[in-house]
Amino acid sequence: MANTKSAKKATRVAARRATINRNRISAVRTAVRKVEEAIASGKKTDAEAAFKLAAPALARGAQKGVMHKNAASRKISRLTKRIKGLQG
Repeated sequence: MANTKSAKKATRVAARRATINRNRISAVRTAVRKVEEAIASGKKTDAEAAFKLAAPALARGAQKGVMHKNAASRKISRLTKRIKGLQG
Protein backbone atom coordinates (compact mmCIF):
# COMPACT_ATOMS: atom_id res chain seq x y z
CA MET A 1 0.00 0.00 0.00
CA ALA A 2 1.15 3.54 -0.77
CA ASN A 3 2.63 5.36 2.21
CA THR A 4 3.33 8.88 1.03
CA LYS A 5 0.81 11.48 0.00
CA SER A 6 2.23 11.64 -3.53
CA ALA A 7 2.12 7.85 -3.89
CA LYS A 8 -1.53 7.79 -2.81
CA LYS A 9 -2.35 10.47 -5.36
CA ALA A 10 -0.46 8.57 -8.07
CA THR A 11 -2.59 5.51 -7.29
CA ARG A 12 -5.78 7.54 -7.64
CA VAL A 13 -4.62 9.11 -10.91
CA ALA A 14 -3.59 5.73 -12.34
CA ALA A 15 -7.01 4.26 -11.53
CA ARG A 16 -8.76 7.21 -13.16
CA ARG A 17 -6.59 7.03 -16.29
CA ALA A 18 -7.10 3.26 -16.53
CA THR A 19 -10.87 3.76 -16.61
CA ILE A 20 -10.60 6.40 -19.31
CA ASN A 21 -8.23 4.26 -21.39
CA ARG A 22 -10.49 1.21 -21.02
CA ASN A 23 -13.41 3.23 -22.40
CA ARG A 24 -11.29 4.54 -25.27
CA ILE A 25 -10.00 1.15 -26.37
CA SER A 26 -13.51 -0.28 -26.08
CA ALA A 27 -14.84 2.41 -28.43
CA VAL A 28 -12.06 1.68 -30.92
CA ARG A 29 -12.73 -2.07 -30.83
CA THR A 30 -16.46 -1.52 -31.30
CA ALA A 31 -15.86 0.70 -34.34
CA VAL A 32 -13.54 -1.88 -35.90
CA ARG A 33 -15.98 -4.70 -35.15
CA LYS A 34 -18.78 -2.85 -36.96
CA VAL A 35 -16.59 -2.53 -40.05
CA GLU A 36 -15.66 -6.22 -39.92
CA GLU A 37 -19.31 -7.23 -39.56
CA ALA A 38 -20.24 -5.12 -42.59
CA ILE A 39 -17.40 -6.68 -44.57
CA ALA A 40 -18.51 -10.17 -43.53
CA SER A 41 -22.06 -9.43 -44.67
CA GLY A 42 -20.69 -8.33 -48.06
CA LYS A 43 -22.30 -4.89 -48.01
CA LYS A 44 -19.71 -2.51 -49.42
CA THR A 45 -21.69 0.69 -48.76
CA ASP A 46 -22.28 -0.27 -45.12
CA ALA A 47 -18.63 -1.20 -44.73
CA GLU A 48 -17.50 2.14 -46.17
CA ALA A 49 -19.87 4.04 -43.90
CA ALA A 50 -18.65 2.16 -40.83
CA PHE A 51 -15.04 2.65 -41.91
CA LYS A 52 -15.51 6.43 -42.10
CA LEU A 53 -16.26 6.30 -38.36
CA ALA A 54 -13.66 3.68 -37.48
CA ALA A 55 -10.62 5.28 -39.15
CA PRO A 56 -10.73 8.47 -37.04
CA ALA A 57 -11.43 6.38 -33.94
CA LEU A 58 -8.30 4.33 -34.60
CA ALA A 59 -6.22 7.44 -35.22
CA ARG A 60 -7.58 9.02 -32.04
CA GLY A 61 -6.76 5.87 -30.08
CA ALA A 62 -3.17 6.05 -31.31
CA GLN A 63 -2.96 9.75 -30.55
CA LYS A 64 -4.26 9.25 -27.01
CA GLY A 65 -1.84 6.42 -26.37
CA VAL A 66 -4.20 3.47 -25.97
CA MET A 67 -2.62 1.75 -28.96
CA HIS A 68 0.59 2.11 -30.93
CA LYS A 69 0.43 4.41 -33.96
CA ASN A 70 1.76 1.69 -36.26
CA ALA A 71 -0.89 -0.76 -35.03
CA ALA A 72 -3.62 1.78 -35.77
CA SER A 73 -2.16 2.50 -39.19
CA ARG A 74 -1.90 -1.22 -39.95
CA LYS A 75 -5.54 -1.81 -38.98
CA ILE A 76 -6.72 1.10 -41.13
CA SER A 77 -4.69 -0.18 -44.07
CA ARG A 78 -5.94 -3.75 -43.77
CA LEU A 79 -9.57 -2.69 -43.40
CA THR A 80 -9.26 -0.45 -46.46
CA LYS A 81 -7.80 -3.32 -48.47
CA ARG A 82 -10.62 -5.66 -47.42
CA ILE A 83 -13.30 -3.08 -48.27
CA LYS A 84 -11.80 -2.49 -51.71
CA GLY A 85 -11.95 -6.23 -52.31
CA LEU A 86 -15.73 -6.31 -51.86
CA GLN A 87 -17.99 -6.46 -54.89
CA GLY A 88 -20.57 -3.66 -55.40
